[in-house]
Amino acid sequence: MACRVMLVDDSEADLLFTRIVLERAGQGFDVLSFEEARAALDYLRSDAPRVELILLDINMPGMNGFEFLDAYEALPAVQRNGSAIVMLSSSADPSDRERAAAYRCVAGYVTKPLDPAAAARLRRQVSA
Repeated sequence: MACRVMLVDDSEADLLFTRIVLERAGQGFDVLSFEEARAALDYLRSDAPRVELILLDINMPGMNGFEFLDAYEALPAVQRNGSAIVMLSSSADPSDRERAAAYRCVAGYVTKPLDPAAAARLRRQVSA
């Protein structure tokens, strides 16, 4: 069964690269891409199909990753639907990792770029 993944990143290049890595990982990822965090939240609020995994960038204009997490945690449980969130950021700053880990909904933190081994680990994490 496919794992529906939501990519949230303001960089078209990063979205494309991450999509390619996920698709080539052979792990059955069905990828949705959003360049704006607000649009991703609108998707989650809709009656659209469930998302099992959200890969979320931190540094984005408009609404950053941490603001997305605040809004996500405020959603009703039915809209969150048990999605695992993994921060996928270029930031290796320990304070960003600590801040992300403080959110109950965050299941992990991966530094960009995503590699095939990390993609396979993400799939196992969602399946667990």
